[in-house]
Amino acid sequence: MKTIDELLAEGVAGKRVFVRADLNVPLDGTTITDDGRIRAVLPTVAKLAEAGARVVVASHLGRPKGAPDPAFSLAPAAARLGELLGADVAFATDTVGASARAAVAGLADGRVAVIENLRFNAGETSKDDAERGAFADQLAELADAYVGDGFGAVHRKHASVFDLPARLPHYAGYLIATEVGVLKKLTTDVQRPYAVVLGGAKVSDKLGVIDHLLERADRILIGGGMAYTFLKAKGYEVGSSLLQEDQIPAVQEYLRRAEEKGVEFVLPVDVVVAPAFPDLKTKAPAHPATVAADAMPEGQMGLDNGPETNKLYASKLADAATVFWNGPMGVFEHPDFADGTRAVAQALVDSPAFSVVGGGDSAAAVRILGFDENAFGHISTGGGASLEYLEGKTLPGLAALED
Repeated sequence: MKTIDELLAEGVAGKRVFVRADLNVPLDGTTITDDGRIRAVLPTVAKLAEAGARVVVASHLGRPKGAPDPAFSLAPAAARLGELLGADVAFATDTVGASARAAVAGLADGRVAVIENLRFNAGETSKDDAERGAFADQLAELADAYVGDGFGAVHRKHASVFDLPARLPHYAGYLIATEVGVLKKLTTDVQRPYAVVLGGAKVSDKLGVIDHLLERADRILIGGGMAYTFLKAKGYEVGSSLLQEDQIPAVQEYLRRAEEKGVEFVLPVDVVVAPAFPDLKTKAPAHPATVAADAMPEGQMGLDNGPETNKLYASKLADAATVFWNGPMGVFEHPDFADGTRAVAQALVDSPAFSVVGGGDSAAAVRILGFDENAFGHISTGGGASLEYLEGKTLPGLAALED
């Protein structure tokens, strides 16, 4: 895999360099609530611009239906990128149309343009190779070289991620090189004890990584909505908590295998419950109560780990040498249910372990809860991509960057 440093050594002054970034930032209207992904690609974009490249930045945002949708415009991300660069950034209101062609044609050396949301074109996500390829052909006309730096999208077989690199000289950006280097530390020559913390809503989203980690991790800590399927699998009642009953047999099999292999599975011993899911807009009091994990009342919903669980999990992370964390422990966006996620983040800050926060909601939680990002070993920009890498899957966007 060639890197951006090799491209820079070849010389980029005057060349149009297409940077496939991940600017898929959370928005409240047109206000960016977490700019972490924009800041993550900044070193690549800035370095190319400093070297005189004409930089064309492209990304997806959200899940529009293959047609323009103002709610998913990249305009706020383009404006924020310009603020971080300290330079004007041109913005094209389409992907490969007249606006994109004009924006790229108008670039001077060292300047940057952002084209509109790639998913406004159905060819970006098409399952049809020909349709996807046709869109990649149009994108290729905008550039002389390709830099892949959108780690959060490398697990997608999309036109700008998989097909476009085959049409241009291609290189890995600084972010992707860093992400892959970090994930290799979690898969080869891992420093032990190796602890994994998994949370989030659905256990079905994590089955593949659990299966893979049973062969590698020393202990696995479970939280979030997925914990209630595990508790139900142990025979506990879980009230009105999120539950995937169809996954109970698989969970029971994982618990059996973990015991057989000597992998410690750690589940909540107490949980914070409320009568209903909280209002995340008003943050109105949700009337929480703490109950034992094996004594959840009917009609109550588990929404966070309890204080005893928080102490237990901190103790299980204190002596770890390597920690991977993906998924919040509760509804961290509401102050009544943020303590479990905060406790895990604090435990990683306090631990000497090499800690990796696996993107997505976990990365957002670290920032929203006010932690110093530099206190963690690495905060990934790709939750789904990092999970699939740890599952041992081939990621299309990484495979496309190989020669």
